[in-house]
Amino acid sequence: MATRTPRVLLNTRKALTGLAAALTLMFLTGCSSVFFYPDQVTYVTPDRLNLEYENVFIETTDGETLHGWWLPAQSDPKGTVYFLHGNAQNISSHVMNVAWLPEERYNVFLIDYRGYGRSTGAPDIEGTLHDSEAGLRWLTEHPDAQNQPLFLLGQSLGGALGIALASEWVKRGEQPPLDGVIVDGTFDGFRSIAREKLGDFWLTWPLQIPLSWTITDEYEATDQIGDISPVPVMVIHSVRDGIIPFHHGQRLYDAAKEPKQFLQTDTGHASTFVIPGYKQEVLDFMRQ
Repeated sequence: MATRTPRVLLNTRKALTGLAAALTLMFLTGCSSVFFYPDQVTYVTPDRLNLEYENVFIETTDGETLHGWWLPAQSDPKGTVYFLHGNAQNISSHVMNVAWLPEERYNVFLIDYRGYGRSTGAPDIEGTLHDSEAGLRWLTEHPDAQNQPLFLLGQSLGGALGIALASEWVKRGEQPPLDGVIVDGTFDGFRSIAREKLGDFWLTWPLQIPLSWTITDEYEATDQIGDISPVPVMVIHSVRDGIIPFHHGQRLYDAAKEPKQFLQTDTGHASTFVIPGYKQEVLDFMRQ
């Protein structure tokens, strides 16, 4: 009489086979894709928030088209904020993090990296770094952003991209200069956070070191944040951040050079600006 493999064993084999395939793919292609979770859903547009806005499209030197929004200040501008968002969804789900700034008399420019929202292509570390610089170069040529203070604000992944961009901008003596860099809920390095996250799961724990080696260590934020000086840096991190643990913010602050400021918050990941007091701290930093 023929015997049948138990269904539970079959399901377990399928799961392990799928996991093995996923891990093999990570080895073969590098696991940088774990940083990027884009979508093309439009969650909200600025007009729904009673904000004026302009659609912006930027052609990159490697043939991609980036989409962004220009949000003008509601009265005589005090400066311009270049916003780099986190790793999931697109600008339409992140715009609430900066929607309060036009009323405070700051222009805002935010872009989607390649593969996010209406931007073409597929994201990777090198590509998104390229995109963040393309957006800043477009912004510096915008007539309404000239001859006034210029700030970079990055959240989570956007903070890591912003640190790399700002450090190169300062080292190369690019013009106009940045007047301040603000990073919120940002990890201290691509390789280090990959290793940490792989170590959190029992099945990938033994592979945390070899898999993390597939991530470049050329853009570790702790190695670059010190190069932003003498531009002021503000590091924001929440003690309740369940995505990027608090010690990442501490390490970034320790690695930064003066002038620098640390704002310890008590919200969820990338939820800083739901608290009026935290908004005020950022406004005070930009007014210095």
